[in-house]
Amino acid sequence: MEIRLKHVLVVEDSENDLELMLDVLEEHKLANKIAVARDGAEALAYIFKSGKWKDRESGNPTLILLDLKLPKRNGLEVLKEIRGNELTANIPVVILTSSKEEQDVYEGYRLGTNAYVVKPVGFEDFARAVKTLGIFWALINQPPGNK
Repeated sequence: MEIRLKHVLVVEDSENDLELMLDVLEEHKLANKIAVARDGAEALAYIFKSGKWKDRESGNPTLILLDLKLPKRNGLEVLKEIRGNELTANIPVVILTSSKEEQDVYEGYRLGTNAYVVKPVGFEDFARAVKTLGIFWALINQPPGNK
């Protein structure tokens, strides 16, 4: 059986939410490698290996945790770019956002998100949500082969 490196990209601009997500992913050993992008443009640079990420190791993330309300390029624009490229179209993308707006939920699914999760307000609930997402998408889910 092939052992796959669990490679998670977290796209989040909130310092508090980012710190909590990283703590949960590391504490529960849900990824061997965690990359962080703080805005939509940086996320796209990471995914498509450009700018400061042009020399990063090859391979797509196993999972992308994507906020919607991001500087430079919003999460829906990032998702559209990911789904529009045959090399990245099958990467599991989970929108993890504070937005409950019906239009955002609709657009997220229309553009191909694998899941849309509204961030819980409480610390414990948020930590539990990140842990559950990580366990399913980074450990249990079997994505198509990495290109």
